[in-house]
Amino acid sequence: MKKLVSRIFSLGVLCGLMALVACGGNTSKKTSSTEETRTEAQSVMSVDDLLKALSATEGESLVGKTVTFEGVCTHTCKHGARKIFLMGSDDTQTIRVESGELGHFDPQCVNHVVKITGKVEEQRVDESYLTQWEQQAATQTAENHGKGEAGCDAEKNARQETGNTTAERIAAFRERIAARKASEGKDYLSFYFVTAESYEIE
Repeated sequence: MKKLVSRIFSLGVLCGLMALVACGGNTSKKTSSTEETRTEAQSVMSVDDLLKALSATEGESLVGKTVTFEGVCTHTCKHGARKIFLMGSDDTQTIRVESGELGHFDPQCVNHVVKITGKVEEQRVDESYLTQWEQQAATQTAENHGKGEAGCDAEKNARQETGNTTAERIAAFRERIAARKASEGKDYLSFYFVTAESYEIE
């Protein structure tokens, strides 16, 4: 009888230890899951952070890389919503996002936070680009965005433009190109944008 009681007691202790070990295992799984969620949240950049990375000297190294970021959509292109503009902390922190193979964006994006995953691309504005723009303006074959010569405000914010006519905008670009050539030896301006692979309205 004493042996039976002793065995039952030993089994109880063993079961208790197994339960503690099992609980400990679950706790570590929860921690692991929490860490994964935290890592995922940290990998979503703000518009400000993305623009800061792109304006740094290593900005060119991000071209072709996939990024995930979010911001408030301030505008969709009136030509089929093929472009949207996301704003960060203010309207000087704006980036253009193109729809690419997605075709177009949902107009419901406007005034909502939108999360984008896509590839960074670079548009270069040089003398050849400006000469072609002048010729198109002279023959009135340039595609118009926004209101008349002033252009699309969202596009201008993304490129930090201040001119109100085509001539003023082109002249300002020439000044900026000359300044960059003098300081960096590059005779073009780099404007980065993202071609979306997926997006989510939050």
